[in-house]
Amino acid sequence: MKALIHVNGELKIDEMEEPVAGTGEVVVALHAAGMNRRDIMIPERRGDKEEPLILGSDGAGVIESIGEGVGNWKIGDEVIINPSLRWFGKSYAPPEGFDILGMPDHGTFAERIAISAEQIEKKPANLSMEEASVLSLAALTGYRALFTQGELKKGDTVFIPGAGSGVATYLIQFAKNAGARVIVSSRVEEKRKKALELGADLAIDTNGEWTEDLADETIDLVIESVGKATFNRSLDVLKPGGRIVVFGATTDDVVELDLRKFFYGQYQLFGSTMGSREELRDMLKHVEEYGVKPVIDKIYRLENGLDAFRDLENSEQFGKLVLSIKE
Repeated sequence: MKALIHVNGELKIDEMEEPVAGTGEVVVALHAAGMNRRDIMIPERRGDKEEPLILGSDGAGVIESIGEGVGNWKIGDEVIINPSLRWFGKSYAPPEGFDILGMPDHGTFAERIAISAEQIEKKPANLSMEEASVLSLAALTGYRALFTQGELKKGDTVFIPGAGSGVATYLIQFAKNAGARVIVSSRVEEKRKKALELGADLAIDTNGEWTEDLADETIDLVIESVGKATFNRSLDVLKPGGRIVVFGATTDDVVELDLRKFFYGQYQLFGSTMGSREELRDMLKHVEEYGVKPVIDKIYRLENGLDAFRDLENSEQFGKLVLSIKE
């Protein structure tokens, strides 16, 4: 089968062996796969490893074959992949054995994938295959950060630096559905306009003076994923006693923190990564109840996946990038 792999330090489209469903597994014929920033980080982490790895965490498709011991699915069912491996019940942190699909396990940038039946969910009926393929990782990450860790409630004001990311497009919609006021930032005027169209109440320039731009706002919660470039600026606009949730660091990981300022401000800091199957199912209910639509910036054919990687690295998109696998 055709797949986008990392091998010997490079990305390439190549042929890989067809997967077979083992006990408790299904083979899903993938129609589309969603791209995430994690995908462009993995090649650096793997270096020059000779063993080929199929990248990709998100995907949607149709069950093609079923292994022994699988009784709750049938051939032809339309499903999405849950890339949060072996994390089933909601908990303060991922359990031992937790991994994210796409390393070390083969991922979704391929025509087929064999995966545990415990790691698939029914595709939301209101979404196309392309829309469903970008749902799991980013929307689950945003849902846990916003509701489980951030404890967002109706009437809160949430600030989201970096309005164009895939997670941010879900955060905006989820928070508005929950009755919150939503403020975002972006360096790009077009992305600020799109965020407002998506439902944000205010969009400010990332390069502006946040303390001035938000002087009349009371920020209850910040959802941070940018890292060093914005973390302390986010803290400067957070109300005393407010909550800041960090789920990523697209700029430098290491941040200098004024501890005295932090403890005098009584701030609450939470880390967040992905989420459990329980939270994924809650998120899917939310998506169906409110008619949430994933924001897709561009769709590529699988064979043009290297172009998609280059575009993802440039961070010019608003929303998600998709690899279309099956016509």
